[in-house]
Amino acid sequence: MSEYIPAVPVAAGALVRGLASVLAVVTYWLKALGRAQRNRRVARQLAGLDRHMLADIGITRADIRDAFSEPFWEDPTARLNERAIERRMNRALARSQCGPHVENGFARPAMDPPARQAI
Repeated sequence: MSEYIPAVPVAAGALVRGLASVLAVVTYWLKALGRAQRNRRVARQLAGLDRHMLADIGITRADIRDAFSEPFWEDPTARLNERAIERRMNRALARSQCGPHVENGFARPAMDPPARQAI
């Protein structure tokens, strides 16, 4: 005795799931394209600032040129953010390695260790 299993509802369900997944991928790419355009627009506004304003942010004209040399699907603002963070970290590191030792709010001058005398 054979059972009758309708194939149309099963195939229709698979077709709907397939179309939903294709729609999800297309939606994802459209959102990514919109985000990329928005980020490029913001980077173009940054390119319009003078070098003093860019220095306040922590980037240079060369950083902006590097950010725009990436492919169009890459986010230029992410590159600019990385450069600004790198500069901040390097500045903090340089400040901590040289300069007076600060303890309890008071700065002490750097002192050489005492020389050993041989007797």
